[in-house]
Amino acid sequence: MFDFKEMELKGLFLITPQVFNDNRGFFMETFKKSDFQKIGIDREFLQDNHSRSIKGVLRGLHYQAGEHAQGKLIRCIRGAIFDVAVDIRPDSKTFGKWCAVTLSEDNYQQLFIPEGFAHGYYTLTDTADILYKATREYAPNADKGIIWNDPDINIDWQTKTPILSDKDKLHPKFKDIKEF
Repeated sequence: MFDFKEMELKGLFLITPQVFNDNRGFFMETFKKSDFQKIGIDREFLQDNHSRSIKGVLRGLHYQAGEHAQGKLIRCIRGAIFDVAVDIRPDSKTFGKWCAVTLSEDNYQQLFIPEGFAHGYYTLTDTADILYKATREYAPNADKGIIWNDPDINIDWQTKTPILSDKDKLHPKFKDIKEF
């Protein structure tokens, strides 16, 4: 059983699972197709990914362009992250707007990000492990990004000096992107 809360950007859902705790630990379902379908998330996930980051790492903003656009179901299984989605659907009323949530091992929450969004996160704890499902397989030729500190999007990342990959340092500004 899940609590689905649609965020201010249409199609973006914060998902809180029912967690059963006892003296042995806990149990929870992290995905159940029939429950997700009931609220309109009728996707087939084709790839699972696991990422580990140290405190201060910012990954993103990433997206797959065109027919390779990925929907993602994100959860943090160790530590905590500040998770951000940016609407890059040109016909959307919220084009260029962002939304963020904190995902952590303590809150068990997940974020469903539909196709047509860029995604990134900032690691808040010493280490964070992130698991996410994707609706499309990774396609290197469709791999795109937006610079993390784009002035037009103006995300409050809670840092001015993140640890970035060389690739993430070179992403273009949102206004200069030609392919979504």
